[in-house]
Amino acid sequence: MPDPIKTERLVLREPEARDRTPVIELFTSPEVGTYIGGPRPRDELEAAIPDAPKRRPGLFVVELDGAMIGFVTLDQRDAERPHGGQAELGYMFLPDSWGYGYAAEACAAALGWFADVRPGESVVLTTQTANARSMRVAQKLGFTELDRFEEYGAEQWLGKWSPATS
Repeated sequence: MPDPIKTERLVLREPEARDRTPVIELFTSPEVGTYIGGPRPRDELEAAIPDAPKRRPGLFVVELDGAMIGFVTLDQRDAERPHGGQAELGYMFLPDSWGYGYAAEACAAALGWFADVRPGESVVLTTQTANARSMRVAQKLGFTELDRFEEYGAEQWLGKWSPATS
């Protein structure tokens, strides 16, 4: 894992035990759950999320003024999904942090890290076409449309980012 990545307003860092409560808040939020199949039951998450977080390359907690506001992931897309096997960008932010450009800022920093550790490799991003905010983030980051498909009962948009074109 790299040293924390600092942007103009944010810090991207490894997860810590103090992030457990905000992670539970993310996954139980009705607003956050709108485009990912709905909020998860709090009791289920309380039982499932360990006190000590898992750390791995490509998982960044996003911090603003010392508090977690979301996270960004760069993982390998499941092989059985459309365009599977490629690196995929994902992100989730607490609703109070929406509308300030934090998602685009944090994702751009994570993509910069990825371009350094895996030069020349492209990244995909999937979002529901109905998720206007996420579609705007993808556009700001320079993702271009590869495909649209039906998944999870909704139309999905899949875009591709290449370091050479960003």
